[in-house]
Amino acid sequence: MAIPNNYSEFEETLLQEAPPSTWSEALRAMWFDVKGDWEASHNIAQDLHDNNGSWIHAYLHRKEGDKFNSGYWYRMAGRRFPSISLEDEQRELIEYFLDQ
Repeated sequence: MAIPNNYSEFEETLLQEAPPSTWSEALRAMWFDVKGDWEASHNIAQDLHDNNGSWIHAYLHRKEGDKFNSGYWYRMAGRRFPSISLEDEQRELIEYFLDQ
């Protein structure tokens, strides 16, 4: 399956049992997050040793409620701690990775 062109197409893939293997690891991590599998998303994010992985990692720890740890990962990603909702950040991450 091709990479979705937009967020609506991404949402359509949530009916599948797994994200396509052809997707980037970052987009796959976010797919698992949306599906409610924090652990799978985190496992992917911690193996991404770049700003994208750090951003996902930060978001996941923020979602978990660990502000200290998430703050560290936002700094590693070169980003400020967000003031937007988790839902808005989740969508921002997905749309960012769809454009990659």
